[in-house]
Order: sequence, then structure tokens, then C-alpha cells
Amino acid sequence: MRMVKCFAVGAVAVLCLDAQTPTAKPAESAQQQKSEQSQSLPPGPVVVQPPLAASEKGSETKAPSEAADPNKMAAPAAGKATGATPVDSKSYSIGAEDALRILVWNQAGMSGEFVVRPDGKISMPLIGDVQAADRSPEQLGAEITQKLRDGKILLEPNVSVQIAAVHSKKFYIEGEVNRPGAFDLVVPTTVMQGLVNAGGFRDFANEKKIVILRDGGKTVLHFNYKDVSRGKHLEQNVWLLPGDHIIVH
Repeated sequence: MRMVKCFAVGAVAVLCLDAQTPTAKPAESAQQQKSEQSQSLPPGPVVVQPPLAASEKGSETKAPSEAADPNKMAAPAAGKATGATPVDSKSYSIGAEDALRILVWNQAGMSGEFVVRPDGKISMPLIGDVQAADRSPEQLGAEITQKLRDGKILLEPNVSVQIAAVHSKKFYIEGEVNRPGAFDLVVPTTVMQGLVNAGGFRDFANEKKIVILRDGGKTVLHFNYKDVSRGKHLEQNVWLLPGDHIIVH
């Protein structure tokens, strides 16, 4: 009987141990997972960067392109900054189709750009028609100033006249060239410089016998491109005048 009791007690103990074993295994596996995670993390603190705002993202994307584009780093040209064509305000003679920039100090409503009409006049607010053709920008500014005073529109007017674009002074290239047509004579230009606008000669162009017609054909000048391009007979490379026709046969 004692042996039977001992056997029964031992069997009960084994059953109790088996019943406790499943509850211990999950605890061991959880501890093992924690230890594995701690081993997989890099040493030291982990810093998480906050997301960038929309304005910061825009500055980040623009910076590389702006730094790589040298054109944006260059200073603007003087003509673009002022909106004026570089001409002498005392000697330049205004003509039809020229674009004028007129600035009346502290009078934005009277300032702006005005195109000279075919009759040689411009129309300004409160003044009306003003003769602009055949006058220099300085002379036109003085006349506008006088009109503002005489009309008692402004007591002490300050007027500035600039040439925004030259369209009244043109020269023409015709004949055996790649790009014939009319070209604005904005700055002093020689025949050689003017021919650059033609885009080169055609195959059968006679570069030795180029003719410049002046004063409606009353004056005929001859130009040998071959000689001038080699530094010979440079006296042929005259300054172009408004209305000159360069003809390449």
C-alpha cells in the first residue's frame, strides 16, 4: 500500500509540473524576443528628424538648381534694368514707331511707355498730343515740362524721357543672303557688322560686289566682303545710315 501511495503521489507531482510548463514557455519567449530586439538596435540614441514644412521643402529643392545655374547669379544687363535703349538723349532724333518711356516724378498716372504715331506725335494724359518726331529725348522732356506748367497741371514738374526701343531707324539687307529683311539701327553699325544680321551668304552670292544704296539710291557705295574680311580696303566698311539698303548680288 505504501508503494502504491508513493507512486500515486509521484504521478500527481508529474502532472502538476506538466500543467505548469506551458505557462512558463511564453514568458521565456517574450524575454528572448526583447533580448533579440535590443541586440538588433544600433548602439547610442536614435534621433528621428521632424518632417520639413512646405516652405522648407521648396527652399531645399530650389537651392541646387539655382546654385547650378550661372545665369541666375549674373548681374542683369543695364538695358534690361532700366528699360531704356542706350542712345544719346541730346543728339538722338526721335522718329515714328519709336517706343518712349516718359517718367513724370510722383505722377504714376501720367508716366508710362508711349509709341510715336506715324504722324510723329504721342498722346499723354491731361496734355493731349505732343510732337515727338524730329526731337531729341531731352527736347521732348523740356516741352512736356513746359506744357505741364502752362496748363497749371503741376507747379514744379520733373520729366524724364528715355528711348525704350528704336524702331524708326532701320537698314535693309536684300539679295543672296540667308535672312534678308529690315533691321533696327539701334547703335552705330558698320557694313560688316550689319551683314552679320543676314545669317550668311547663299551659295551663289558674289561677296566681292556688294552694293549699298543711300539717299533713296542717289548715292551708291561698293563693298568687297572678301577684302574687308582680310583687312584690306577698310575704308569700304562705312557706318550705316538709316534707310541704307545693302544688296548682295
